Amino acid sequence: MTDADKQKLAEACAEAMFARDRASQKLGMNIVSVAPGKAVLTMTVTGDMVQGHGSCHGGYLFTLADSAFAFSCNSYDKATVASGCSIDYMYGAKEGDVLTAVAQEQSRGKRTGIYDITLTNQDGRTVALFRGRSYQVSGTVIYSGEES
Repeated sequence: MTDADKQKLAEACAEAMFARDRASQKLGMNIVSVAPGKAVLTMTVTGDMVQGHGSCHGGYLFTLADSAFAFSCNSYDKATVASGCSIDYMYGAKEGDVLTAVAQEQSRGKRTGIYDITLTNQDGRTVALFRGRSYQVSGTVIYSGEES
């Protein structure tokens, strides 16, 4: 498979997944780019995402990072899920901040992988660091018809 074919496959996987991903859609996430083992997503912090200390609730930061993780590890048309994740919060995000999650594959074996995701704000300040461990299950990302 050529690099161009791999890129087209990654884009088709992202398109298929995003069409079914109501959670990411509802939170206003946008896919900026995707490539084999990589994904860049953005999300604007809304007032509904702010917690009692005036900053974005950590669960929303985790969700953005987790979505970038999902799009990066599912870019090969092999159904892949998280087997574990961790996040370190570095800096609070505020209402109106535009967050960018950059996911990068660190390793990928036959069934497992490791992905690092960096969340930054519009000023380039690191908001959080996320590491996800993936596990390939049966099935594909792009499919026709109903899954059983």
